[in-house]
Amino acid sequence: MSIQYFVGHEREGEYLTLPFSMPPQTESFSLTYRYERHQESETRAKQGRFISRQEINIIDLGLIAPDGAQVGASGSDKTEIQVSETQATPGYRPCSLIPGEWQIILGAYKVAPAGVTVSYELTFTPKRPRLFKGDLHTHTLASDGVLTTEELARHAQRQGLDFLAITDHNQMVSAEALPQVPGFTLIPGIEWTHYRGHANFLGVDKPYNGTFVANTPEEVQARFTAAHVRGALITINHPFDEICPFKFDLNSLPFDCLEIWNGPMRESNLRAVGLWQSMLTAGKKVPICGGSDYHRDHLFIMLGGPTTCVHALSASPRDILSGLRQGHAYITFAPNGPTLEMTAGEALPGDSVPFSGVREMQFTASGLLRGDMLQVVTARGSTPILKAETDGTFQGAYSMDAAGFARIEILRSFVPGLPLLPALISNPIYFEAE
Repeated sequence: MSIQYFVGHEREGEYLTLPFSMPPQTESFSLTYRYERHQESETRAKQGRFISRQEINIIDLGLIAPDGAQVGASGSDKTEIQVSETQATPGYRPCSLIPGEWQIILGAYKVAPAGVTVSYELTFTPKRPRLFKGDLHTHTLASDGVLTTEELARHAQRQGLDFLAITDHNQMVSAEALPQVPGFTLIPGIEWTHYRGHANFLGVDKPYNGTFVANTPEEVQARFTAAHVRGALITINHPFDEICPFKFDLNSLPFDCLEIWNGPMRESNLRAVGLWQSMLTAGKKVPICGGSDYHRDHLFIMLGGPTTCVHALSASPRDILSGLRQGHAYITFAPNGPTLEMTAGEALPGDSVPFSGVREMQFTASGLLRGDMLQVVTARGSTPILKAETDGTFQGAYSMDAAGFARIEILRSFVPGLPLLPALISNPIYFEAE
């Protein structure tokens, strides 16, 4: 998109605004502008020639969002800026690119007597669905971790992750306080930590008023309700953890996801998977998530162990959390673990389809190792589909013989001689009776 605007000399010293429309579903926005800033003239001399270069125009730049808020200002120093919900050129702030009328600030600091034409080029990069890998449960030195947020993010990036949720114990963090790490998404969060259970409130700066302290069921309910109303994604953390299980009544509290996989796979996680399976069998649609609960490097603890893989429209926290809330996700044991594509028609994991119209689920499992077991799990139990004879990729389909749900697990022998353990667990696709 191009915009040209002529500024007359009489407008020198004024701030002008030029409106433009931000298209829906824009992931990132960039702007470049140019004008005749210098005028050159040549003067002959005895020994040659002198080229004079004089500054005749200075045009400043800024950006205003539809609500009138200043997104940024850069004077005349920068001729190109970029803004997205996760990254922005210094001098500008990351923000949601809300569709509607935005404004360019044109600061006519200095204008030549003949005036000046300023040309703007605007580029809008649309959102596109893709897979993002991240860790939804991490701690920094703000609570009991050992790394700063930036150190944690760069460590995660080296591990092959795309995003992290910062979930320090009872410590709120705002999106603006999080560092910008190019190519990486940080999600503000808090692990509400109580003697009777832990829960993550993700994606909002202040999920509740006052302190984390809650001594009565009513005060606990108030914290969860406030977070829910303010749009936080609420996860119930490690419900059967050996040290801090979740002892509150799950039926009495609002939540969006159940953390069935916390740190290395062990008995408490298997019990959480069992709880989730019983919920699904009872007809509840409960998305899952996983997180390393990372504090520091340890023999059995690593960032992305496990990794939550989310289908989202963009790398923004808003879109990643939306994908999680919809169940468009699966969990794998590590960033380099097996991957899964799973559909039923146009439906992704977490979606519902009418059983009368769609009865088959298609899937592709990549990164399989020799000995891996792939199975489909429904309300009736597990159906083995494949035992991999070699490393490779499997493409297959599964037909439902009744309404219900179907999800996929990949089991692996991580240590010779020990039982198979999950290497990947997907959310289900729901086949609904009409």
